[in-house]
Amino acid sequence: MTDTHLTWPDTAYEAFTGDLTVAVAYLTPAGGAVVTTVSPVGLANRAANQVSFTTSLGFPKKLERILNNPRVALAYHTRTHGFAAHSHYVLAQGKASVDLQPSAQRLAELMDATEPFLGKTKHGRVWDWLLREYHRERVFVDVGLERITTWPHLSAHGPATVTGPSWPQHPAGQRPPKNGTAPRIPVSQLARRIAALPHRLLAYEGADGSPVILPVTVTGHDETGLRLSAPPELLPPGGRRAGFLAHAFRPQCVGVSMRTVTGWLTVDNGEALYAPHTSVGMAAPPSRTVMTVANGLLAKQGLRRARRNGTTEHLHSLAAGVRPGA
Repeated sequence: MTDTHLTWPDTAYEAFTGDLTVAVAYLTPAGGAVVTTVSPVGLANRAANQVSFTTSLGFPKKLERILNNPRVALAYHTRTHGFAAHSHYVLAQGKASVDLQPSAQRLAELMDATEPFLGKTKHGRVWDWLLREYHRERVFVDVGLERITTWPHLSAHGPATVTGPSWPQHPAGQRPPKNGTAPRIPVSQLARRIAALPHRLLAYEGADGSPVILPVTVTGHDETGLRLSAPPELLPPGGRRAGFLAHAFRPQCVGVSMRTVTGWLTVDNGEALYAPHTSVGMAAPPSRTVMTVANGLLAKQGLRRARRNGTTEHLHSLAAGVRPGA
C-alpha cells in the first residue's frame, strides 16, 4: 500500500462517525488474525485521513501486537444503535500508531465525544474517584487509512468500490500448525455459545500483509468445525489461520456479549470450514450503572497490574522502537 491521502466516500465517512460498535483486526506473529470489538465514538478526522479508537493498558497483548505489526483493519459492519443510516459494509485498512500518553486536551475531547454514543458521563465525588483511571489512562490507537472498500450491503454482497490501491490477489495458503488443524475445543459448545450473538465476522491476513475482515454466516457445524458462508469469491481458497468474532450489544453498548475465537480456516470449492482452536468470551451486565462500576474497577486493577509487572514500561519501549534484547 501507499501513503497517499484518500478521498473518503461519504458512505464511509458516515459509518466512521456514526457506528456505535466496530470490529478491529490485528495480526499475530504466526500469520493469524485476532478480531475483536471497540466503540470508536466517532473518532474520525477526514482531513488527516485518520480514524481512531481507544483501549486500556489492561489489554497489553493487543497493544503489543499492534506496536509490533501496525497493520490493522476496521470493519464498520452494523448500523445497530448508531447514527449512520445507510446499509453499506465498510472495510478500512491502514497502519496504526499508538498514543500511550495522550494530552489532557485529547482526553477531554474524548469525554465529550463519548456522550452521544455511550450516554452522559457520571460525575460526583465517588464516581470521579471510581472512573479516574478509566477516563484518564486511555490509550489511543490512530489508524492512517491506506484503503477503504465499501460494499452496497452489510453482508458484503454486491460490487465493491475501492478507494486506494486495488485489492491484491488472494493470499497463498499457509503451512499448517505443528499441532494440526483440527478443532481443539468442542465445536458444539462453541456453536451454543454464539447462537444468540447475531454479528459474525472472520479475519485473516491478506496477500499484502494487511488484515481482511469479512461478514460470514454460520450455516451449520459438526465435530470438524463451523460451516461458514460468505459472498462468492471473497474467502481465499486453501488453508490459513483466521480469527472469528461473534457479538451482540444494546444501546449505548450496555449488555455487550462477545466471543473471540482463533482457529484454522479451510476453503475448498467455495465451501468454508472453520476449526476453532481457542475461544474467549465476555458478557457485560445489562445495567449501565453496574457496567460503569465494573469498568472503573477493572481499569484500576489493570493499571496497577500493568505498572507492577512491567507492562507499561515494555509498551513504552516498543512505542519508542526499542525491541527486547536490543
